[in-house]
Amino acid sequence: MLSNKKIAVESLYVQIIGSIYHKWELIYVKERNILAGFQTEDDAQEAEKALRQAGFSIIQIDRIGQFPGDGNEQIMNPISGDFPSLGSLTLAGDFPSGRDASIMAAVDPDASGMADRGDDNLYRSVLLTAVVPEEQGDLAIEIIRSYGGMI
Repeated sequence: MLSNKKIAVESLYVQIIGSIYHKWELIYVKERNILAGFQTEDDAQEAEKALRQAGFSIIQIDRIGQFPGDGNEQIMNPISGDFPSLGSLTLAGDFPSGRDASIMAAVDPDASGMADRGDDNLYRSVLLTAVVPEEQGDLAIEIIRSYGGMI
């Protein structure tokens, strides 16, 4: 008798766990996170508008950059020597963490102008982020690419 009760309890336990998992599976929605780079904010806003018209709601647009800060708000004269670093002067970066970061930024070929990357994909400074249902991910990617976004 004891073994029959043990089997019944284990069977009940399996049924409860199975029903909880089934309910969790119904509630849980599989999503896809899409990150896309754009060259202009206007292109990203057009893509956002098209995504919203297609029924997607979780969309965000941000400006990103290789260097921190919003850039220089005044004209700097390199002859006068009144600028914090080469990175601040040529890369329009603000380096609040200290001089070390600005020195490392000055090593970048963009600071000296001595090298040309020749790659347009590096200048995508607008980031569109979208969270979409998994089954509609391909549609969202197609819409983003039609507006010039790079996934």
